Amino acid sequence: MKTQIRTSVFRIALLAILSLGVFAFNTPNEKAENSNEITTQPTFHKNVTVNGINIFYREAGDTSKPTILLLHGYPTSSHMFRNLITDLSVRYHVLAPDYPGFGRSDQPAIADFDYTFDNMAVIIEGFLKELNVEKYSIYLMDYGAPIGFRIASKYPERVEALIIQNGNAYDEGLKDFWIPIKKYWNNYTIENGKPLEGFHSPDGLKWQYTHGVQDVSKISPDNWNIDLQHLTRKENDKIQLAMFYDYRTNVPLYPEWQQYFREYQPPTLIVWGKNDYIFPADGAYPYQRDLKNLEFHLLDTGHFALEEKGDEIANYILKFLKKNNIK
Repeated sequence: MKTQIRTSVFRIALLAILSLGVFAFNTPNEKAENSNEITTQPTFHKNVTVNGINIFYREAGDTSKPTILLLHGYPTSSHMFRNLITDLSVRYHVLAPDYPGFGRSDQPAIADFDYTFDNMAVIIEGFLKELNVEKYSIYLMDYGAPIGFRIASKYPERVEALIIQNGNAYDEGLKDFWIPIKKYWNNYTIENGKPLEGFHSPDGLKWQYTHGVQDVSKISPDNWNIDLQHLTRKENDKIQLAMFYDYRTNVPLYPEWQQYFREYQPPTLIVWGKNDYIFPADGAYPYQRDLKNLEFHLLDTGHFALEEKGDEIANYILKFLKKNNIK
């Protein structure tokens, strides 16, 4: 009897030791997968030199996972992605750079740097090269759309998916907001540029973040206060006007980008704030003409949809990429 008891105790102890051994040799990622847990990844704040310019960027997630490139809009920076980076990094490698003259990146003098969408695309292309990123999905928002579409149409084989949030590629998307900007395009004068400065005044910034949202109390004032840190730098006002004027160069490229959609059919997710006055939903619908593998969501919010619908957008992205075997 005593022998049987000793044998049973030994077996229990042995099983306990073996169980501890299994857990001891599991990596954190294996533990998460085995237990269906989601491990939050830290965001790192880094700098890299691209064509002699210091580019600030945020990075999170496992570099062995597929990369998602987040391209910000006007008048903001990678700060707009601060929460989305965390949400996506549980499954993906995420990169969010600041353009020259925006956020924490260098602001070269206008005399030394062309503040154009062509040149911004060159900088982002160089950024990806410096980080040895050859395949990626792109989140395109506002200014990020013409920058990202230049890269995607140039290197279609590198793009795994597009995530389009209030980013335009069709004439239908340029409505009332663009009337004074088109006037500036047609008559490039100080007089016509002056009214546009109001868009990056404190009141203009607040309006861009809060117009069309359901609950203004969900929108942090830190957004426009942080934007003002780069917008109030010496000469930055001229930089923003230069970008407004150069936006005219995007419109003739719309047919080229639409041809890219039709020919290469990148898997595309649209998550669009439908109450946006800057890029209204009129510019979202035409993507349905050219893209077959398209998931389409209009959200009841404004231009900076992530501020109010960030969790919803993150869930759409994670499910969409998984559905398209980008994992």
